[in-house]
Amino acid sequence: MLVAAAVCPCPPLLVPEIAGEAAPEMDGARAACYDAVGVLAAARPDRLVLVGPAGPAQRGPHPEGARGSFRGFGVDREVILGKGDPALRELPPSLAVGAWLLERTDWNGCPVAGHGVGEPLTTEKCVAEGEELASAADRTALLVLGDGTNCRTLKAPGYFDERAATYDERAARALGTADVPALLTLDAELGYELGASGRSSWQVLAGAGRDAGLEGRLLFEGAPYGVGYLVASWS
Repeated sequence: MLVAAAVCPCPPLLVPEIAGEAAPEMDGARAACYDAVGVLAAARPDRLVLVGPAGPAQRGPHPEGARGSFRGFGVDREVILGKGDPALRELPPSLAVGAWLLERTDWNGCPVAGHGVGEPLTTEKCVAEGEELASAADRTALLVLGDGTNCRTLKAPGYFDERAATYDERAARALGTADVPALLTLDAELGYELGASGRSSWQVLAGAGRDAGLEGRLLFEGAPYGVGYLVASWS
C-alpha cells in the first residue's frame, strides 16, 4: 500500500556540480525536493521505490546498489542507489538524480529500489505498474522523478508551444492535491509531443495511489530554462 510519495523533477542541473555557476537558479526547486524527500522518511515506509523515465535498455526494475553516473554531463561523479551491495545495472539519468537526492538528504530508512518507466507508456499500463509497485510491501513510498513540458519559452529545448503552460498547470493542480482521476486524464500523446517526460511517472503514481487516500501539497512550480519543474508531496 502506498503511504507517501514525493514528486521531483530530474534535470541533471539539479546537481550543483553540473550546474556550476548557474546552480543558484535551481535553489528553490532543490530545497523543495529535499523537503519532499523528508516527508517520505517521516512516513516510515517498509520499501522506497524511485520511479523515473528511462530508455528501452533501462526500463523495469533496478536493484539497491545500482550505480549511476553524471559523466555524460561533464562531471566525474557517481551515485549509488541506496546502501546495498554494488549492482552491475546502470541507472538511467532520472534515477541517478533521485539517488543523488537520497544521498544529499542522508537517506537511512528502508530498503530502496528503482523502476524505469518508458515515456510513451500508455496510461493503462502506467496504472498497472503503479498498482504492482504499491502492492509489493505493506508500506510503500515512491520518489517519482520526471519533468514537465520542455517548450515553455522560445529558448526552451523543445522551442515554444502555447499548449505547454496549460499542460503543466493541469499537472501541477493534480499533483498538488493528490487528485488521481485528474492525473489519469493527462493526455499521453500530447505529453509526449510537449516533451513532458514526467507524464508516465506521474501516472504510475496515480495507479499506486488510487485507493491510498493521501493528501497532496505542491511545494514548487516553475519553468527555469523553459522546462516545467514541479515538486509535490503526498502523505
